[in-house]
Amino acid sequence: MVEDTDGRGPAAVRNMGWRRAKGELVCFLDDDVIVDPGWARQMLDAHEAHPEAVLQGRTDPNPGEAPRQDAFSRSRAVTAFDWNYPTCNIAYPRALLERLGGFDEAYRFASAEDTDLGWRAREAGAPTEFVDSARAWHAVQRVGVAGLVKRMPIKADVARLTRRHPGVRHYYYRGVFWKRSHAFLPLAAAGLALAHRTRGVSLVLALPYARLYRGHHGSYAGTIASLPGHAAVDGAEMAAVATGAVEHRTVLI
Repeated sequence: MVEDTDGRGPAAVRNMGWRRAKGELVCFLDDDVIVDPGWARQMLDAHEAHPEAVLQGRTDPNPGEAPRQDAFSRSRAVTAFDWNYPTCNIAYPRALLERLGGFDEAYRFASAEDTDLGWRAREAGAPTEFVDSARAWHAVQRVGVAGLVKRMPIKADVARLTRRHPGVRHYYYRGVFWKRSHAFLPLAAAGLALAHRTRGVSLVLALPYARLYRGHHGSYAGTIASLPGHAAVDGAEMAAVATGAVEHRTVLI
């Protein structure tokens, strides 16, 4: 157990944890994952083979919780090295953490502090390795539209990350939109607003947005019925990202 961090956020807690650790390799797991037997051995073997590398293990949604998974549930899948460097299943050489100073506690939420650390490691020249055999199973949480909207303010820290590491824009849509849905939602809204004047022709502007979520639903009818929920979540996320962009003086939606 770690002592109170006075509300400084997960970065402070993680720093407290790894600084107390004694080993040469520091592994991070989220509290909503379980790991396969042999996970630690796989990480240690990979560390011995690549002692300077950041190691990312495989993460899949927990199959035992598959009935909970829907368009508005929350889980995590990492099947190749992820540029976000998520801490759900990742390991850093202790020497690298000490050189980087660990997680930046200026990040207020569990949102971008892990990506920031990863990109500082990347910019320092640290190699990376994906350890497919070191697998973690991530919980599937049925959050719902209201739950997802409620947690979106944490995404304001994405702007801090982008300002500090401009290279992450390579992974954004058109370099400006954090997600593709952030570009297509305004088009869909415009198409809906103009539908009466255009006798429905303008609804074609909503097609790119609908196609983004087609894979989450069993039919086009289900997709269309769910679009208000997706729009609410994406709209809240866009507002949070834009708020952070103003605070950190960077162009991001």
